[in-house]
Order: sequence, then structure tokens, then C-alpha cells
Amino acid sequence: MQKTIILNNEQIRHKTKRIAYQIYESNINESEVIIAGINGNGYILAQKIKEELTEISPIKVTLCEVIMDKKKPRNPVTTSLPVTEYKNKSLVLVDDVLNSGTTLIYAAKLFLEVPLKRFKTVVLVNRNHKKYPIKADFKGISLSTSMQEHIYVEFKGKEAQAILD
Repeated sequence: MQKTIILNNEQIRHKTKRIAYQIYESNINESEVIIAGINGNGYILAQKIKEELTEISPIKVTLCEVIMDKKKPRNPVTTSLPVTEYKNKSLVLVDDVLNSGTTLIYAAKLFLEVPLKRFKTVVLVNRNHKKYPIKADFKGISLSTSMQEHIYVEFKGKEAQAILD
């Protein structure tokens, strides 16, 4: 099967900016929002969203890395920030691709144990093969793909692309 670029660098930049505006709109009355990216591509996307959000809004944006083993999501999940930094605040959990929902739901579980003002999820690519009842509140693109197809996002410096394989 041949690889197909489903989002090029320019499209990813555009979608990231649009997601930043959506986050701003849903947090317009907040003084701070925590952008929590799942380690790897989720964290890289979170950094890009933080840059856009900082440019378009007066809201203080704090970046947080969610550290987990994606191959063994039941293992302990931790964050780069102490709980006190995001307790009772608005938090946005970010990952690159929503496949079965396993990574997102196990990462979300960590934040369910902390009182938050608001909790939203973001993915760049949403696939419709969820195994768990979790959804992306903000998404760059939704695709219906076959179970055999694989979607991944490549970030190389300032360049990025989403690929269907």
C-alpha cells in the first residue's frame, strides 16, 4: 500500500491555529490554561498550540508533558508539573492521533483524580475506530479509515505532515 500525505505542513499549521482559537473561545474567561501534551508527538503538538495561543490571546498558557508508556498504558502516568500547578484550572489534553482511544483515556484518567475547572481534549487526526468512550473536543481532521490503515504524524524541526499508510 502506498503512503498518502493527508495533511501537509501548511495544513497542519492552519489546523493548529484553528484549534488554538477554539481553545481560546472555550477559555475566554480564564486567566490561565494548561496545555498537557502526551509525550512524543502529543507534546510537540501541544508546544505548537501553546505558541499559537500565546500569540492570539492574553491568557497565560502553561505547558505540561504527560509521561506515559503508550505500549503499556496501564503503567503509571505522570506529568512534568506537580498537581498543584493544574488543580482547579482549565486543562487541555493533547495527542496527535486518536485511534482506539486507549492512550487518551489512560492519560485522561490521571486528570480525573484532580479537581479541574474544565477538561477538554485535542487531537490533530481523529479516526473513527474508538474502543473507549472518549472523544476529541477539538480536532484538526476526522477520517474514516480501515482497521488495516495506519495514520501517523511526523514532526521534523519546523516541518510536519500527517501520513496514511
